[in-house]
Amino acid sequence: MPKYIIGIDLGTTNSVLAWAPISDQADIRLLEIPQVVAPNTLENLNSLASFAYLPPEVEKQNQALDTPWSECNEVVVGNFARGRSADVPDRTISAAKSWLCYSKVDRQASILPWHAAPDVGRISPVDASREFLAHLVGAWNAQFPTDPLCDQQVVLTVPASFDPVARELTREAALAAGLPENFLLLEEPQAALYSWLAIHGDAWRKDLKVGDSVLVCDVGGGTTDLTLIGVEEENGELVLRRVAVGDHLLVGGDNMDLAAAYQVADKFKGKGVNLNPWQTVSLWHSCRGAKERLLSNESPESHTISVLGRGSKLIGGTVSIEVQKSEMGHWLLDGFFPKCELNDLPQRQPASGFQELGLPYESDPAITRHVAAFVKANCNQESGLRLPEHVLFNGGVFKGTGFQDRLLEVMSSWSTQNEDAKSVHRLAGVHDLDFAVAKGACYYGWSKHKGGLRIRGGAASSYYIGIETAGLAIPGAPRPLKALCVVPFGMEEGTQCKVPSNQIGLVLGQPVRFRFFSSKSRKDDQPGQLLDYWSEEELVETAALVADFPKQGEDNYVPVKFESKITELGIFELWCVGTQQQGEWKLEFSVREEE
Repeated sequence: MPKYIIGIDLGTTNSVLAWAPISDQADIRLLEIPQVVAPNTLENLNSLASFAYLPPEVEKQNQALDTPWSECNEVVVGNFARGRSADVPDRTISAAKSWLCYSKVDRQASILPWHAAPDVGRISPVDASREFLAHLVGAWNAQFPTDPLCDQQVVLTVPASFDPVARELTREAALAAGLPENFLLLEEPQAALYSWLAIHGDAWRKDLKVGDSVLVCDVGGGTTDLTLIGVEEENGELVLRRVAVGDHLLVGGDNMDLAAAYQVADKFKGKGVNLNPWQTVSLWHSCRGAKERLLSNESPESHTISVLGRGSKLIGGTVSIEVQKSEMGHWLLDGFFPKCELNDLPQRQPASGFQELGLPYESDPAITRHVAAFVKANCNQESGLRLPEHVLFNGGVFKGTGFQDRLLEVMSSWSTQNEDAKSVHRLAGVHDLDFAVAKGACYYGWSKHKGGLRIRGGAASSYYIGIETAGLAIPGAPRPLKALCVVPFGMEEGTQCKVPSNQIGLVLGQPVRFRFFSSKSRKDDQPGQLLDYWSEEELVETAALVADFPKQGEDNYVPVKFESKITELGIFELWCVGTQQQGEWKLEFSVREEE
């Protein structure tokens, strides 16, 4: 029997582990994580930087970067790895989680660091995620040697926007790192709300009413994730249900720090100081602290930013400038949280004919416009949802309360233009935004163990299989494709359903590729619904499903129907069930790119 509930936030920028004993009270604490901060130097920190450094052979052999539970590390993760990203970026991996959900690369291939030189070893996004989790497992086991993590109840968080393939790859990395087979996956925005619920207890029912909705706005170091949670009534009791999920947007605090550094570098240049690459990276880190200080409550009117000199050209060794609060607000609030109307859409800049391959970073950094597009798409007459009355802020960016105030100001302006909308309020009480997701995951595990409140979620999208129609062949033209709904939006974890359809021939004796689609907008489609046509905005083609089943006798195919299953982990499984002879065949996701 497990003695502890463990919540893990595998973050894009930082990873955190929270834990609580299994008892009548949810006594949630943070695990102090030993990690290398300098050669031969370990330090206990509350979070593990989600950076990985691939040291050259000479550094591996001198064991100056070893942890107590691992020697001759092929990969070093944490604080030291983040620091090395300044000097040797071609040996440092960041944003591994964003690569994990990027379907246009082979996520199990050794592709990271993305710009590594030919003589530098590489690892896959799955392996990088495994390294972060393995470090957390090692840190736990070192502090709880008689209660290893593999024997505890573990909840691991993922972005709500992760598709089934990204979830399966996360599961693969987690099991390889030493998490127990029965660990649970929880969407990060739900975990953030669980953290708020843990603080308020039963009093949350005084803040939220039937028909209300909560926008969970999570802006971290590298990503922005949006989720809408509605308040409903069942059998006289209030319940919470996740009703909409946004895309995995690659824009966040790192963009802001870089933008501020760009502006501050110009101010240094005005004083006759041209920064070298090392100083520029140092400035980037300094701007992060300046941003949080100048845009927080009771902030000073100015903040001093200093850069250490390197070489003889800088007289005095250190150069400093003053950044005004009004300047920082103009650069970041107006740049990333500009005032906008509800009908304003993210601006797509014209693309160059040639583009460097890599992660699909957002061309429009205006987070308010992304929020507007998400709200407009999900709160309308068709959905029956009002504009959100509440906002729960999460992520390190919102430690600067100026960003919270600006988004509330913008959303409140939308409400005043809508007769049915109410004023927009901040859900207050969560102060440690860097740790809320891990703590919320821990509280979810505790609540599940004790039979407490659960946010209803289920599948974040509707899922479809492409069915090729029968008909005459035409040279150069593919046969028309129809889309069969196999999973409805909101299908709960741990459930399964039969998919009504005509019999479909499953090919045997050779690899067969099934085209796979998802939709976040078609929330009313039910299993068995067949679409003859759709727009690119409605259905998005994602990873393929592949099968290579042995022949049974002389038959080249067998008539089947589909059965869908969403596991407790939130993993989607599609089964082909024989209609004329016994047999079940499970379709597996293709997580590798086609040759």
